[in-house]
Amino acid sequence: MQVAGNVTLVTGGAGGLGLATVRRVLDAGGKAVIVDLPNSAGESLAAEFGDTAAFCAADIQDEVQFRTALDTAASLGTLRAMVHCAGRGATLRVLDREGKPGSLETFESIVRLNLIGTFNVLRLAAERMATNEPDANGERGSIVLTASVAAFEGQIGQMPYASSKAGIVGMTLVAARDLAQRGIRVNAIAPGIFDTPILDRLGDEIKAKLGGNVPFPPRLGRPDEFAMLATHMLENPMLNGETVRLDGAIRMPPK
Repeated sequence: MQVAGNVTLVTGGAGGLGLATVRRVLDAGGKAVIVDLPNSAGESLAAEFGDTAAFCAADIQDEVQFRTALDTAASLGTLRAMVHCAGRGATLRVLDREGKPGSLETFESIVRLNLIGTFNVLRLAAERMATNEPDANGERGSIVLTASVAAFEGQIGQMPYASSKAGIVGMTLVAARDLAQRGIRVNAIAPGIFDTPILDRLGDEIKAKLGGNVPFPPRLGRPDEFAMLATHMLENPMLNGETVRLDGAIRMPPK
């Protein structure tokens, strides 16, 4: 699947890893649909990028809204790729400091967004891609999901986030096998600690300390490094059903 000449839909595309992916897609000669929340910078970014990009405000948990995003992609050309970056975390322990059980509502909300939301966009995008004419490699589409190193080494307080990201790892191979007959590949990236806007609140000193914990290179990951791998996954026809850690060899401690 070639990025050039085709449409890539990027969820969470108005910032961080998603925005870096949008930029790479456009630089490679493709078209991009930025899917993000209404209060994001998506609309102004799409206007800045011009005719090769479009913005659609959508909640990834909402079927109607995401179908509208897929329609937006179809208006630009043939949707053959999706990079799914949308998601978030929340701090939650099994028992709090007073020994009370952690909030079931908080746990459910993160799992619903990160894991169920991922399945929602996966199933709906796959439905559209399955109608494409196969390319020279027999491919109709390529999908990249976003997991996390927390799926493997979740830290204390990451219960809902780690659980949801582990679910995405488990989903990836099954989805790849399921969609193989349709000519649609599915892979996932498990990023380590990346320098995205969500870390800005920590300040430069703490960010530098976090980066120093990475074996090599001893720094935070750069969003474009995520985008570099995502576009490679989209285009490499033999890469399928894999979750690739992108973390500089870090293994997260308990806290």
